[in-house]
Amino acid sequence: MVRRAPRPLGSLAVDPHPGEEILYHAHPSWRSMPGFHVKGLLAAVLVGAIAGLISAIVDGSVQVPWVIVAVLAVFVANLGIGIVRRLQTTYTVTTERLTIERGLLTRVLHETRLERVQNVNLRQSLLDRMLAVGTIDFDTAGGAAYDFAFVGVAEPKRLARTVDTALRERLVQPSHSP
Repeated sequence: MVRRAPRPLGSLAVDPHPGEEILYHAHPSWRSMPGFHVKGLLAAVLVGAIAGLISAIVDGSVQVPWVIVAVLAVFVANLGIGIVRRLQTTYTVTTERLTIERGLLTRVLHETRLERVQNVNLRQSLLDRMLAVGTIDFDTAGGAAYDFAFVGVAEPKRLARTVDTALRERLVQPSHSP
């Protein structure tokens, strides 16, 4: 049997049925957001330069404390927004279903039955491979209108194997209705 995954902080929208086991429950990895944080760092530097220019025009010289405050404010805001972006998405794999939950104040839950999964595809760019993150695409029966993908997950090969193992175990077990 596949081991039970620890739950991240926050509420669990997926309420397991009797006998249903949670195999994976996580948010996208922080390592999946380097582009976002590089842009935030560049924005912080730009805001610092603007603060330096404004202070030089107003006071006749660059006021370093104002530049530092401006850079730190943008940098901290970028980190906070990055955390919120990660926490608003939760991926769950159980012995019966896959779910993607999005949102903090309002929630949207996408769910598919495990037996509907036909293919599990792993995508990783070179940077993704270096950061040990990736995207798992699940092709589901009936060509669902929703693109069922776990984006930015840590250790994507392990997750793909977990889903594959759950699918194989589901095939050998007698089918049962939830």
